[in-house]
Amino acid sequence: MRRFLLGFIIGVILLPLFAFSYIYFGYAPVATAAPPFPLERKITSMALNARISKEAPKDAAIPVNEDNLMAGAKVYREQCEICHGASGPESPTAQGMFPHPPQLLHGKGVTDDPPGETYWKVKNGIRLTGMPAYGPSLPDQQIWQVSVFLANADKLPGPVSAYLSKPAETSR
Repeated sequence: MRRFLLGFIIGVILLPLFAFSYIYFGYAPVATAAPPFPLERKITSMALNARISKEAPKDAAIPVNEDNLMAGAKVYREQCEICHGASGPESPTAQGMFPHPPQLLHGKGVTDDPPGETYWKVKNGIRLTGMPAYGPSLPDQQIWQVSVFLANADKLPGPVSAYLSKPAETSR
């Protein structure tokens, strides 16, 4: 009985008190340059993936065609490029973020994600990452266009690739 009572006191009182003290006295890493909490990435990744699989649309609401891909490229350039990059190095904005935003037009980006998953992320944002929710500021049509564009970023038609290869100032 003593062991049970001691375990109960440690588990129910001391551990939460330790966690509260750790945060209250400023030991928790909260700066973007600080390393993550233990298990932070695992826990947040599990929660995000569970929510997306529950709520994300299964099929794109728009067809994949050159017009939608070009419109998506324009939305990307105007809204996303500052954090997620274009053809050059990571932007100063992205360098100061934690976690660093993925460079979506380099490597695999999100081309292996279904457009519905990207749509959910763009529309709702991702808490504690710097990814804002564009649902309040962009119409669904544009959110779908940028989502379809990103899902197909590794196989864009010539005119869309040409648009993206121009410097941002001259392509608008």
